[in-house]
Amino acid sequence: MFPRRPPAALAAWLAGAGARGGGLLALLANQCRFVTGLRVRRAQQIAQLYGRLYSESSRRVLLGRLWRRLHGRPGHASALMAALAGVFVWDEERIQEEELQRSIDEMKRLEEMSNMFQSSGVERHPPEPKSQTEGSEDSGGKEQPWEMVMDKKHFKLWRRPITGTHLYQYRVFGTYTDVTPRQFFNVQLDTEYRKKWDALVIKLEVIERDVVSGSEVLHWVTHFPYPMYSRDYVYVRRYSVDQENNVMVLVSRAVEHPSVPESPEFVRVRSYESQMVIRPHKSFDENGFDYLLTYSDNPQTVFPRYCVSWMVSSGMPDFLEKLHMATLKAKNMEIKVKDYISSKPLEMSSEAKATTSSSERKNEGSCGPARIEYA
Repeated sequence: MFPRRPPAALAAWLAGAGARGGGLLALLANQCRFVTGLRVRRAQQIAQLYGRLYSESSRRVLLGRLWRRLHGRPGHASALMAALAGVFVWDEERIQEEELQRSIDEMKRLEEMSNMFQSSGVERHPPEPKSQTEGSEDSGGKEQPWEMVMDKKHFKLWRRPITGTHLYQYRVFGTYTDVTPRQFFNVQLDTEYRKKWDALVIKLEVIERDVVSGSEVLHWVTHFPYPMYSRDYVYVRRYSVDQENNVMVLVSRAVEHPSVPESPEFVRVRSYESQMVIRPHKSFDENGFDYLLTYSDNPQTVFPRYCVSWMVSSGMPDFLEKLHMATLKAKNMEIKVKDYISSKPLEMSSEAKATTSSSERKNEGSCGPARIEYA
């Protein structure tokens, strides 16, 4: 028991304590810093211990279980554990079946509109697509209407503002009649071949594959027009080939991966989405198909909105034409391109094991702070 002090004596004692050591607040702050530092060091020691005891695949299973058990609790302790252990948690990041189906449903809506106009003798290509909430009074303006940007013989390009941002979402509906859907799809997915036909690619490699869904994480570094810095993307992609319904789809979106930290040499693009749906006119191996490409990203430039819109609007048709020409070149010169339709995603377990080890490689160069202002 401490002896009771009168208020005046207590005030004098506190004043003396403040004069001697900076006061009780300083003592408490020092104690909190000590405890916090101790816990952080303990977490690092635990992560190092598990890193020595378990292989990469074992840590992935362990962290997956911890994620499912702790996900949703205050503080998101599971995310902290995943970050400490350097493990990518597929349970949260893999592309789901619903995402693939939404893209296919969008294609079906455009096809229905196209058939209506074709039966009227107007044109093969559909009119401007409508937003799902367009025309609804209680939609609250969540989705803006599509605006025609370019109308060419073989494709149409639309854009619409993304609510709450200064960015646009873009949509291309087009047709090719001189290559097969299989060839076009395979050239799109073949990362090694793209390094040859796309001069803008600095780096493009698969970081990790998910044996459950066939999703895979890629690191893509690309040149941007001068004087802008090069950009790098870390994204997950998944494809599906439906032989019964005669459709194929490829969906990609940006993610974070512990084995690919930011580099001071590039600007990291953290907002990126792409959906490509291909509908053969006849079959996968006969010339002729329609495609629907929906795309958006935030390149983080200091240029005005109309400049970015012009770059994307002109760059997207140019990329599609390069993709088309690369497909023709592969077809005519019989360049060997991997057949992604024959090798289904769920049958890539051996390949996934081979590429999983690549996620353990350290990123080259040092990791600097994020750039605040850049072109």
